[in-house]
Amino acid sequence: MRGLVASDAAADRVVPPAGFTVRLTLFTSAAMAFLAVFALALSLASGRLAQNWGDQLARSSTVRISAAAEEMAAQTAAALRVLETTPGVESARALTAEEQQALLEPWFGPDLPVATLPVPQLIDITETDDGYDAAGLRLRLSAEVPGAVLDDHTRWRRPLVAAASRLRLLGWVSIGLIAAATGAMITLAANAALAANAQVIAVLRLVGATDAYIAGAFVRRFTLRALGGAAVGTCLAVIGILLMPDAGEAGGFLTGLGFQGWHWIWPLAVPPLAALVALLATQAAARRVLGELA
Repeated sequence: MRGLVASDAAADRVVPPAGFTVRLTLFTSAAMAFLAVFALALSLASGRLAQNWGDQLARSSTVRISAAAEEMAAQTAAALRVLETTPGVESARALTAEEQQALLEPWFGPDLPVATLPVPQLIDITETDDGYDAAGLRLRLSAEVPGAVLDDHTRWRRPLVAAASRLRLLGWVSIGLIAAATGAMITLAANAALAANAQVIAVLRLVGATDAYIAGAFVRRFTLRALGGAAVGTCLAVIGILLMPDAGEAGGFLTGLGFQGWHWIWPLAVPPLAALVALLATQAAARRVLGELA
């Protein structure tokens, strides 16, 4: 690590200070760091949204009552009595006609005549932390309220929880692919730089320079270039995330895009990881090319 930080003028002259390999290394590191930060932000935000949805649905349920108009009020009252005496049910409330119309509005528009249609009555249930016995409640409702159907949102919650875990996995896979692409590009740049300086390397060997010394010069230069490029790309990505407008509650998946709380540590780790990838890639390229030039 000290060799990477401490400057060595003689060793620095071994590596060309300019050229397409310099531009390639800086651009690749900056672009991949930019993509890595956005991949992290998208993955964390999507996983957080799915997890929030899963948590909200885990404590909410719905009873749907389908009955004739003259029986709807009686069955609704009976269902509410059953729910009020059910352990694990924190509260139960029948939705008003306006609330049910608001739920249907995104699909049927604001002019849907709910009052003239045989729309089922919905009862919103909020559970306690311990929850209730869904099977037992279904039996009680079927016995006392024949037109009631309990939906405990299990079929909605499971896909969301699975989606959250898959999105997190997708984020890590994306970061791995970005790191692999960065290593490949830096390896190509290091190979080109070493091959272009074959004559300089031969002269250095004649005057007593070891392969470790020559390789160290290339590793230091390429690692610092990758670190600088990744730092620029990370800063640009963070600025871009901070400048994104707040989509509000109507934003869907765009709501909360970015980092929250301790997740802001993740972008800070991108430049050091890019430098580590560059170090390993350049070391491997230097050993191979110097072995071929021996």
